[in-house]
Amino acid sequence: MIIKTVNGNSPHIPSDCFVADNATIVGDVILGTECSIWFNAVLRGDVHSIKIGNRVNIQDGAVVHCTYQKHGTYIGNNVSIGHNAIVHGCTIHDNVLVGMGAIIMDGCVIESNSIIAAGAVVTQNTRVPSGSIFAGVPAKLVKQINESDFAGEIDRISTNYVMYSGWFKEPDSTP
Repeated sequence: MIIKTVNGNSPHIPSDCFVADNATIVGDVILGTECSIWFNAVLRGDVHSIKIGNRVNIQDGAVVHCTYQKHGTYIGNNVSIGHNAIVHGCTIHDNVLVGMGAIIMDGCVIESNSIIAAGAVVTQNTRVPSGSIFAGVPAKLVKQINESDFAGEIDRISTNYVMYSGWFKEPDSTP
């Protein structure tokens, strides 16, 4: 793993977090407890701060970055950032699922209990209301979570990633 100090700012990673061997975390990045940063994920707190809550998983190939002197990135508790997603200079509240390959741009606010669908592009300064599912390019409201088959998926995925990360913290038992 690459953990680097940039401009005097060092990442803060609690001991109960999992960081994959080839993940990169640099600069002003603060992780909460029980987080997992997966293979090839990049968290670059070089130009602004990244603050991440508890039980957040940032999956393989995802990028979390900011905008110089303008937008930090703030992620709440119980959030899943899917494979190859880009989260840039935005705020994501608690209990959110960001699907694989989704892009969330500067100034966006994703309110609690929401889903950003795989491949969605949430354009600059968009506010996603609580309980919404946004999809498409550009991303738009497609339905409310309570009207979908996805109720419960946000917590299930977050809980599973805490379990998966435990597999990598245990000593290898292969012969």
